[in-house]
Amino acid sequence: MEAYGVGLRQLSVLLFCVTGIWSAYIYQGVLQETVSTKRFGADQKRFEHLAFLNLAQNVVCLVWSFIMIKLWSRSSSGGAPWWSYWSAGITNTIGPTMGIEALKYISYPAQVLAKSSKMIPVMLMGSLVYGIRYTIPEYVCTLLVAGGVSSFALLKTSSKTISKLARPNAPLGYGLCFLNLAFDGFTNATQDSITARYPKTSAWDIMFGMNLWGTIYNMVYMFGWPHGSGFEAVQFCKQHPEAAWDIFLFCLCGAVGQNFIFLTISQFGSLTNTTITTTRKFVSIVVSSLLSGNPLSAKQWGSVSMVFSGLSYQIYLKWKRGQRLHKKRKPM
Repeated sequence: MEAYGVGLRQLSVLLFCVTGIWSAYIYQGVLQETVSTKRFGADQKRFEHLAFLNLAQNVVCLVWSFIMIKLWSRSSSGGAPWWSYWSAGITNTIGPTMGIEALKYISYPAQVLAKSSKMIPVMLMGSLVYGIRYTIPEYVCTLLVAGGVSSFALLKTSSKTISKLARPNAPLGYGLCFLNLAFDGFTNATQDSITARYPKTSAWDIMFGMNLWGTIYNMVYMFGWPHGSGFEAVQFCKQHPEAAWDIFLFCLCGAVGQNFIFLTISQFGSLTNTTITTTRKFVSIVVSSLLSGNPLSAKQWGSVSMVFSGLSYQIYLKWKRGQRLHKKRKPM
């Protein structure tokens, strides 16, 4: 009975995490698409300064992580110093900005699919730069994802979707997404290096350090000169309070979502978190398609299925690898 109770509690926590991650990030995706495509106010103006979303997100997450450190951190020593995140802060500022800017040129489902192909630049860099050899199943995963993204990109987008985009330009949009992935790869590698050097670094420390530098860089970029785009973004929000509210909710969803991600990783490991976030991306595409009133074609859904088949197979391979390592470590 005790084991049954423990299992039930674990299942409840897992469902809580799944609900939190899906709710926060699916709604954030809806808000992101709304801010990038909607025309606000009587003058029907678009919010052109999408990079401002990153600055706002940095500020909200910075305040959130500071509060969490003060409330929950047990030790103030041994963690990575705040200045050690400066290089990762650069790429973490540029990368997401490119991903958000891509929404001016391609649809939200296309952006989600392109950003799901993270393994492609990782494997290319690994094989070309570091000489890493990958298994045949890993190449199968990559081919499925690459084929799905490529076919989706080549299929004709409906005129209704194109009319919502600020400046339709598929090659530029997909290019920005893949640059986003490349910068994300450097960011993740730098974060891993920092946590290896400073083992006592908590998730809140990382969140604080990354968002501190992101806030600094974005403030300089958007307000560093008299006619910086940040001033225009603030003025737009003053004139269109509806846009300001959507941006605030977008940032709040990001902060709440990060909390659930950290909880999932601490309780169930990174593989479970990867599974939840991957399925969330698929649901985001479905929700976007339904809410926009512009469902994807059968061929486009086929491309989406290819991508998520590859991602699901990758998750399965990671699980099998973890099982083998667990058996090797288990005492005879």
